[in-house]
Amino acid sequence: MAQYHGDEMEYVQDDNEMAEVDDDMYFRGGRALGESDTDEDDDDEYDPLENRITDTTAAEARRGKDIQGIPWDRLSITREKYRETRLEQYKNYENIQRSGELSEKECKATQKGGLYYDFWQNTRSVKSTILHFQLRNLVWSTSKHDVYLVVHYSIVHWSSLSSKRSEVLNVSGHVAPCEKHPGSLLEGFTQTQISTLAVRDNLLIAGGFQGELICKYLDRPGVSFCSRTTYEDNAITNAVEIYEHPSGAVHFMASNNDGGIRDFDMETFQLTKHSCFPWPVNHTSLSPNGKQLVIVGDNPDGLLVDAQTGKTIAPLCGHLDYSFASAWHPDGFIFATGNQDKTCRIWDVRNLSKSVAVLKGNLGAIRSIRFTSDGRYMAMAEPADFVHVYDAKQGFEKEQEIDFFGEVSGVSFSPDTESLFIGVWDRTYGSLLQFNRHRNYTYLDYL
Repeated sequence: MAQYHGDEMEYVQDDNEMAEVDDDMYFRGGRALGESDTDEDDDDEYDPLENRITDTTAAEARRGKDIQGIPWDRLSITREKYRETRLEQYKNYENIQRSGELSEKECKATQKGGLYYDFWQNTRSVKSTILHFQLRNLVWSTSKHDVYLVVHYSIVHWSSLSSKRSEVLNVSGHVAPCEKHPGSLLEGFTQTQISTLAVRDNLLIAGGFQGELICKYLDRPGVSFCSRTTYEDNAITNAVEIYEHPSGAVHFMASNNDGGIRDFDMETFQLTKHSCFPWPVNHTSLSPNGKQLVIVGDNPDGLLVDAQTGKTIAPLCGHLDYSFASAWHPDGFIFATGNQDKTCRIWDVRNLSKSVAVLKGNLGAIRSIRFTSDGRYMAMAEPADFVHVYDAKQGFEKEQEIDFFGEVSGVSFSPDTESLFIGVWDRTYGSLLQFNRHRNYTYLDYL
């Protein structure tokens, strides 16, 4: 991924933000639709328009209210026209020129109109934020009611059951471990910039722009472990995956910009394995049986690797740009990779000579991919505006396209598959979208 120089906070406003495409986009007497400002004090500013924007419930959406609360009736542009303009003007970031254009010829035509998850609510009390434009794994659900996300220098828990927000970890100041473990940095860190996040069961791990790793158990006070993966300048922690080792112990794997993949045993808080690759590693995914590892990074070709030996099983050839997302289907045969060429490729370990399918985004790179735990659905998130949910059981032939406005900080299915959470980052309309698994509504539900 692009080396962090401290100015990525401005990229959205410069290139990919919901830009001021023309004068008609302005609110009457207000700011432009979706105008973004990354100042951390924004939430404290008084904004009469924003104060009139309320949360949206499923019942209100069924009665015609915009799911994000955007008051289209008060704007001088329709939603349809703005969508059209957005599709025309959004600038996809590419490391390899014309990768998105050239990838189109391989893309699989899919049938839109699937309905797998119903809109449930839009919560503006939690405005998920992004610090690096290429890293979008900042939203994690641990149940159909509980979700964790990054809000500036805090990791926040949101309960959709109680509608309450609580701060789990604040890294704006000094953070130090309250437990002593070999290899832990007892001095801790100051003002950590969170680049990635992972939460599973009671374990939360945050990665930082200087190679920081902060480990916290949600049922314990304080932080349990702090480590720095490397002191090299190009040290960003790009992704973290928590998994259960075949031994039964909880491990996590960190992917870094220095080309390293580091595996930690959380029972002993010790580094158990360190593998190096010739290019920055942006994301890794471990197969359900723990034997194979998908590795993608700053190279068009990914790798399928033996998780124990680190030896390459096969290259993954087909993408035209750098990849930032990967995920395994629970069956252990199918996996997916997401790329800046605007595609998600579906692979089968039984025949890696070509992709099973090539799925195309609308605006830009595929930066986050998730399968439901039952393997029925796969969600792929573009950098902004669109999350696509595919019916994996039916061969990715049909999709539900979730359409909104704003940068996507992350997507997460709940472990029981009942909920889908989408973090939206935008100055005015930043929020947390929740969708629940589709069911047939009765007449009373519409009243």
